Amino acid sequence: MRGESDVNGRREAEPVVKMMEAPMDDHYLELSDTPVQFEKVSTVNNVFFDEANKQVFAVRSGGATGVVVKGPDDKICISFRMEDKGEVKCIKFSLGNKILAVQRTPKVVDFINFIPELPQTEYSQECKTKNANILSFCWITANEIVFITDQGIEFYQVLPDKRSLKLLKNQSINVNWCMYSPETTVLLLSTTVHGNVLQPFYFRSGTMSKMPKFEIELPASPKSANLSLSDIIMATIYGQLYVLYLKHQPRTPNNPGAEVILYYLPREGQCKKMHILKLNTTGKFALNVVDNLVVVHHQSSQTSMLFDIKLRAEFDGAVTIHHQVLPALSIHPCKIPRAGPSAVTAQSPVPCELYSSSWTVFQPDIIINASEGYLWCLQIKLQPIVHMLQDKGRLMDFLLQRKDCKMVILSVCCQMLSAAERGSLPVIAIIFDKLNQVYKEYLEAEQNYTLAVESGTSRSSVTQKRPVRTQAVIDQSDMYTHVLSVFTEKKDLPHKFVSAVLMEYIRSLNQYQITVQHYLYELVIKTLVQHSLFYMLHQFLQYHVLSDSKPLACLLLSLESTYPPAHQLSLDMLKRLSTANDEIVEVLLSKHQVLGALRFVRSVGSHDNISARKFLDAARQTGDAMLFYTTFKFFEQRNQRLRGSSHFTPGEHCEEHVTHFKNLFGEQALLTSTMV
Repeated sequence: MRGESDVNGRREAEPVVKMMEAPMDDHYLELSDTPVQFEKVSTVNNVFFDEANKQVFAVRSGGATGVVVKGPDDKICISFRMEDKGEVKCIKFSLGNKILAVQRTPKVVDFINFIPELPQTEYSQECKTKNANILSFCWITANEIVFITDQGIEFYQVLPDKRSLKLLKNQSINVNWCMYSPETTVLLLSTTVHGNVLQPFYFRSGTMSKMPKFEIELPASPKSANLSLSDIIMATIYGQLYVLYLKHQPRTPNNPGAEVILYYLPREGQCKKMHILKLNTTGKFALNVVDNLVVVHHQSSQTSMLFDIKLRAEFDGAVTIHHQVLPALSIHPCKIPRAGPSAVTAQSPVPCELYSSSWTVFQPDIIINASEGYLWCLQIKLQPIVHMLQDKGRLMDFLLQRKDCKMVILSVCCQMLSAAERGSLPVIAIIFDKLNQVYKEYLEAEQNYTLAVESGTSRSSVTQKRPVRTQAVIDQSDMYTHVLSVFTEKKDLPHKFVSAVLMEYIRSLNQYQITVQHYLYELVIKTLVQHSLFYMLHQFLQYHVLSDSKPLACLLLSLESTYPPAHQLSLDMLKRLSTANDEIVEVLLSKHQVLGALRFVRSVGSHDNISARKFLDAARQTGDAMLFYTTFKFFEQRNQRLRGSSHFTPGEHCEEHVTHFKNLFGEQALLTSTMV
């Protein structure tokens, strides 16, 4: 069980114990539901895997009777025939599947164009270095390829229309074995006698750059140990390239056994030993990286271990030492269709043999069983981990780093709030802070991007990219819809606990200077009113725990019948806003408080601009003649002061109110007897 480009099963094997059935929730890893099926390895069929394109090649009779290419992301498979020119040692498509490269001999790589307008005639390229043998080759781009020989590397540009290759650069260096990271276009070469001095090269835009070499620390015993290809992988974890070294050590009282050492390999600067993953056992292992988690498969125990280098761990002053996140568990059992004639395959599927000696592991998450003809993607299951990781703070740290985490995080929040355990509020506060820290970081990144775009700096800065909103960004709408609104509807929780949780979330938002949306305040007020906690509501408003807003003031107005002081609280809030004068007037008039409205507009200095008709309408609707008289006289005096005449202008549309005034009090009560 290991990773290598030839997956034909040529390796030492350990006996495999039968799969044990286990409950559904006892597994945090699973194989993909729809594996890629291909013709299994046989005397006439060889199988190869290309890590760059994630494609598996089934090559029958050297290609003479057919080559079938499949991959987990391919919607269609590619099939073709080649002339049998000998055993195929390596076969890969260029990026985009336009050119096929096939190695049959130690000296030459053959090429076939898969471009519609060009013929499929083969053309070849022999390595330039005399007496050198090609160990492997890697496609860098759609038309750039590098040969790795035992004496160095040769970087070529492929010219499909001319059916030839152009040497771009070569480098002489003794090579034991090589490894390539398609994601970062970094090639790693093993040099020196023991193979533990590694020389990386970086490829970009037709150029090849030599990076600083570094040395892997081999175990002290045995002294003759060499660094093997099977003990090394390259993987991108949390956006950074690491070289992972599986260090085998005997288990002694002073030594817990094997460990995985992570060397950080930056684009510029020296490679640095950063992390150690303690395996606490010995045996045969294989490594995958799934969702930025390092997965270590242990064959003899048929279990896998999970490591997260972002979680808090022990730092010894030089490196960070990590232990597995959870106890080692088996991959979830699965079944595969029966092989054979249609009458056989129609029968029920059979259990898949997990941790088989026929498994070959590729990066980042590929597992292939060539003897059975299956390719799976390894997947993480988050929901079972929720019940396994008891420390809620650590659980949230773990979940926030995962790709498909949103609904799981929201479900964790719901479960925590439903429990309402004594003393749980401090833990809930910690969770809210963790969520809002990520939320705030995204808001700041989005704001910086917007400012850069508006200022035009993004045109000259290639590093300025729009921030990607990951599922870890749990905003107020998410919390309101999926957690808090549901939480407040529960009847069996203490009222004060419910209110405390809501205020804790608002406290956390304020701590990270995130503007609280009005619907959260509304939820708080409705919850307090529902449970008749009016004294608490009054305190929250009095001490501005709930921020002033027009929607909030309107909500308070609607609560007047339930809680009469809410009316005055609303008016006080609107007045504090200083931008809600019109709303205050409307509220007062709707309550027939016409004189109060007049006093308010005079206090804010807007009485010269208000509509006389609106106030006269409100005063007349009360049926109070003296109130109408007072209101009418107020506007007569305003007209006299502003225009030197008490008359209403035609544009004010007050004719019916003048007539009504005459009918009530007589024409002589008017300051003047005519309209202008």
